[in-house]
Amino acid sequence: MAHVISHPDDDAQLQAVYAWLVARPLEELLCTAADEAIKYVLDGPRTWRFNLLDPKVDSDERSSVGTKLQYHVIERLGLEKVPPLDTSIVGVAVEIKGTVRNSTAPWMIPREGQCQVTLLIRIDPRGNKFAAWLMRTHRAWLTGGKGNQDLKRAPLAAAFHAYALPLVTWADLPPQPLTLLTREQIQVVFGPSGLRKRATALFTYLPDVVIPRSSLATVGAGLDDPMKRLREAKSTLRQEHDLIVLVGKWVEEREMAGAFGHVLGPGDWVAVPRARFAQRGLDVPPARSND
Repeated sequence: MAHVISHPDDDAQLQAVYAWLVARPLEELLCTAADEAIKYVLDGPRTWRFNLLDPKVDSDERSSVGTKLQYHVIERLGLEKVPPLDTSIVGVAVEIKGTVRNSTAPWMIPREGQCQVTLLIRIDPRGNKFAAWLMRTHRAWLTGGKGNQDLKRAPLAAAFHAYALPLVTWADLPPQPLTLLTREQIQVVFGPSGLRKRATALFTYLPDVVIPRSSLATVGAGLDDPMKRLREAKSTLRQEHDLIVLVGKWVEEREMAGAFGHVLGPGDWVAVPRARFAQRGLDVPPARSND
């Protein structure tokens, strides 16, 4: 029986999966999944790494982000790992392919995923953003795969532009504030000094910048109970640098951070210059010892 190639508008399975996906807060869910996959590979709390482009991250590790991404996408979308492909949506087998490679259509589609409905996700580590498409990866729309022992093929650029359905058009990933540090500042924040001193440097270098808990854990990599040492830096910042650290764990401090234009999650910290409180007519919150 001849293999029928339908236009995406006439592909009932493709359209059913597309409708299911866009009925959800897809940008938010895929953003979380991509961020989790990146952080899993970097393993910052153990390695001090916070950037996929760091020379300490080898090419195989960067490539593994796409593999890890499959599992995080399945979890975030509330799906299950279902054969014969990666998952099933409304009864349709779906392949999930993620990549950090930089080209128009950089995904390598395995033989079993060819001609199947495929969720394509691309992460741009340099731009700290991601995008997603849905495409039926017909072999006629893929490269020849010559010399490729496992017969993987990539979408042809023209076919990708013509037949891939956009799901998320280049959205920002959560910011990684450690990338704002200069090379000299990085040498201090990740230097040989104790964590209290390094944390003090971090917040003096980045006032009014929200620092998520994952970034704090990266700075404290390899230490027992790094959050205890980080909390100790708050008094130094307050007394010696006039920086008031607001912690997202406390509702009142989250609300106060909002007055300065900062959105704090439960594990986020931000150091606000004391002078800004007076400018806003706000009282400086009392020091806490149990953050």
